[in-house]
Amino acid sequence: MLGVCLRSETEIIYFDEPTSALVPELIGEVLAVMMQLAKEGMTMLVVTHEMGFARAVVDRAVADRVIFMDGGRIVEEGRPEDIFDQPKEERTKQFLARIQKVDVE
Repeated sequence: MLGVCLRSETEIIYFDEPTSALVPELIGEVLAVMMQLAKEGMTMLVVTHEMGFARAVVDRAVADRVIFMDGGRIVEEGRPEDIFDQPKEERTKQFLARIQKVDVE
């Protein structure tokens, strides 16, 4: 499907849970493709529950904006470093604290 999008000169690509059906070994390959697309100026909208993947995208300067949603509503949005490192909203803080705790255990 991605190949079809690229051949048709798509201006924006929507990734809905791009890592959800992948074996762990392939996640890096998906990230590499997304990074290359970003370097080429492709606009991408990525929806994911995979915070490790989201953080990896942010750490590699692929994302310029993060939106945290809960219950179908936008709770907080902003620059990736602000959302991940210094969230303002209590719900965002709770979510990230819980996810980080799970990643460590």
